[in-house]
Amino acid sequence: MTDIRIGQGYDVHAFGEGDHVVLGGVRIAHERGVLAHSDGDVVIHALCDALLGALALGDIGVHFPPSDPRWKDCDSRHFLRQCRALLAERGWRAGNVDVTVVCERPKVAAHAPAMRANLAEDLGIDVDAVSVKATTSEKLGFTGRGEGLAAMAVALVVRA
Repeated sequence: MTDIRIGQGYDVHAFGEGDHVVLGGVRIAHERGVLAHSDGDVVIHALCDALLGALALGDIGVHFPPSDPRWKDCDSRHFLRQCRALLAERGWRAGNVDVTVVCERPKVAAHAPAMRANLAEDLGIDVDAVSVKATTSEKLGFTGRGEGLAAMAVALVVRA
């Protein structure tokens, strides 16, 4: 058994009715919302999958199924704090995490510092161990057509 593990995660949500999106726990004004059972935070959902995957604990849907009414409109930061607790129960913690948001809009860069701060707080790690960046898909695919947004995450977890 090694003292480090790596997990990766991916999440996507289609745009729908609304006037904002939530990314990394930050509410960002936007002409559309997302279709989701919880707040639809693709950053945190991808990150949860990466953390859970590092310890082979399934994915976010296993732990917080959309069929469960408790998670309706839930703040996804709750999911991230619960994932941190699941890791801690098994003797692990996040070492560093890296997230990429894929969308044409909204623009993410100005909000990245607040997202990093939220993720660091919820994971109990230094902000310099949290990377949040964004890219477009050059107007290709569903994100390029403005139909939704996606996020990819990788997490290194270490023995606590």
